[in-house]
Amino acid sequence: MTLHAAGALAQSAAPGSVIVLDPVVIQGDATAARFRATPGGVALIDRSETPTAEEAAPTLSDALAGTPGVVVQEFFGGNDQPRIQIRGSGLQQNPTERGLLVLQDGMPVNRADGSYVVGLATPGPAEDIEVFRGAAANRLGANVLGGALNFISASGATTPGTRLSFGAGSFGRVDVAGSYGVVNEQGDALLRFEHSEKDGYRDYNSSRRSSVGGNATLQMGEATTRLFFSHTDLRFDVAGPLTWDAIRNNPTSNHTGPIPGTPPLQPGPNVLRDLPQRATTQTLAGARTTLEDGDNIYDLGFSLSRTDDSFRFPMSAGYRDTDGTDATLTARYSRMGEGELPLFETGLYWSVGEADRDYYHNLSGTRGPAFGHNRLRADTLSLFAGANLPLGGFTLSPSVAFNHANRENDDRWDAATRPTVAYNPATPGMPLPNGTVAAQDTSYDRSYSGFTPALALSWQPAEDQFAWISISRGFEPPTHDDLLGTVGGTPNSGPGRPAPGAPDPTAVMFATPNLKAQTSTTLELGWRGRWQNLEWDATAYHSRIRNELLSLRDESGATLASVNADRTRHTGLELGLSGDLNDRLRGRLAWTWQDFRFDGDPVRGDNRIAGAPRHLITAALDWQASEQLTVGGTLHWIPDETPVDNMNTMFNDAYAVVDLGADYALNDRAVVFARVTNLFDERYAASTLVVDVATAGQAAFIPGEGRAIHVGTRLRF
Repeated sequence: MTLHAAGALAQSAAPGSVIVLDPVVIQGDATAARFRATPGGVALIDRSETPTAEEAAPTLSDALAGTPGVVVQEFFGGNDQPRIQIRGSGLQQNPTERGLLVLQDGMPVNRADGSYVVGLATPGPAEDIEVFRGAAANRLGANVLGGALNFISASGATTPGTRLSFGAGSFGRVDVAGSYGVVNEQGDALLRFEHSEKDGYRDYNSSRRSSVGGNATLQMGEATTRLFFSHTDLRFDVAGPLTWDAIRNNPTSNHTGPIPGTPPLQPGPNVLRDLPQRATTQTLAGARTTLEDGDNIYDLGFSLSRTDDSFRFPMSAGYRDTDGTDATLTARYSRMGEGELPLFETGLYWSVGEADRDYYHNLSGTRGPAFGHNRLRADTLSLFAGANLPLGGFTLSPSVAFNHANRENDDRWDAATRPTVAYNPATPGMPLPNGTVAAQDTSYDRSYSGFTPALALSWQPAEDQFAWISISRGFEPPTHDDLLGTVGGTPNSGPGRPAPGAPDPTAVMFATPNLKAQTSTTLELGWRGRWQNLEWDATAYHSRIRNELLSLRDESGATLASVNADRTRHTGLELGLSGDLNDRLRGRLAWTWQDFRFDGDPVRGDNRIAGAPRHLITAALDWQASEQLTVGGTLHWIPDETPVDNMNTMFNDAYAVVDLGADYALNDRAVVFARVTNLFDERYAASTLVVDVATAGQAAFIPGEGRAIHVGTRLRF
């Protein structure tokens, strides 16, 4: 339902796309036509058509709501770290995620090892969002099961002049954003900023995100170059999970660990003692040049990013500080034919990076003794070649990519032992004597290589309709967060101390599992089109996966280690419908059905993989009450329970949440808006921890935000 014409996508990742300045609308139509002709799961989201288009600082959940196949589960509200996944890729990874290639203006937010901090993806400055699900993203260097997201910034050509937006709302929410764009015959330029902060629905739940950036487009003969930069500063409190009883009776509270002698034990972190929090900054700068020579299109891009990430985990994991630099080179060549897609296309994606990672114990929210120093290096290479060959009324689209990745860790801890710390479980504020464990070397040097071929057959069964069937391979090497992790902690002790009162010098503090790359084979078929006032986009897929990467946790939320599941299977349906019900009323429906299971696992059998809702339904109605006033309502519905653990012993209940909103255009230059989210003040768990084996009464549920009001305005000069 998002495959419609949009503005000029100057840094689109669509097949055969080029950077142009004028005419704007024609370029948008051409990009949308390429998406409609792509044999795979793709969507083109025009941000101006989303329910929160007028807001200064929308969240990822706001921006991607209603996009079939994209699952966003909020953790703590505001601009934090929601769990985002497509087709189950990276489903169990959090707080640093993988499984998607996240791009800004065609260049990666991801680190060189494939990991990314999801809160750094700022949808507010994006004019459009391109979604590539599964093998549709192979040409971008994203050979992962999930695919890619590309956030395309507005430019001086598409948003000239001054624009300001303001907003305020419940739970201390304040938003402000602005931009200034200029355009002339030689090029265009844009500067923009965004700031959002919120006290939060819960105790210890504040968040803040600030972002500044800009871009400039230069026309030099047949070549067009886009320069861009951004700096994002993200900080938020980690309010933590709650028990199910607390979700129903006190959802604004924080868990403070088990109460000794009081059944059930209610395992989980002591949030108000440990004060978990994240502070991340990323500076990204890059350039892309496109040269169009007849039917030949050449595209070259380069970006450099600096990411400083400090995560204060609960005590079981401690502090983790990661400061690193990553560089990415992309190169593509397309030979256009008579159709919308390139007759032939080839490309290169190469990313290299290095980071220093330091570990410290968390002592009541302050840095305790250090217990690890590491130098992490990574590089990821993807080489792609593909074609779109007309065969009568059909198009055959073969492709192949070669993927190679290196992951290297140099353990720089030079002492013979590592310190351990603990509190008395009976008196959680009382420190126990420190201990030590032997300093085992965590260094590793791992390499991964694989080919990912794909073959698609597409055709037009009728005018304004497009159908395809494809089979493809996927290849996903582990990240450093999979390969190096702290273990042996509890809610009242740091890593390497599984029994708080009895330090064991032989305990293990780090896990460095020798993981294999995750591979998959996916069969996919789809049908998109239009009939009278109805538009649809339907995709079905079935993936057989070997060595799926799972991040396991115990019932307290402490990390165990990442593992390769032997065999799993992911099956799903992604359906979008939209249409005009009359001259003033328009409806939209997005339904994502997903069934992710182990396949004959010796321990878990054919259980559902934890954390994946089976059904996600978003239904919306927009009413054009007058030329100035638009009123809309949205239903977010998960109609059945979701497993919390891989053993399928604990489940999150179904829920439904209703939002209402209205926009009123005062004139051509000013719009005011009002939103009410969770209109009926539903108490529910928006997401959960994902654990291997659950325990009755544990803190595993993340409450959704209560009823909230948000009002604001957008001004254009």
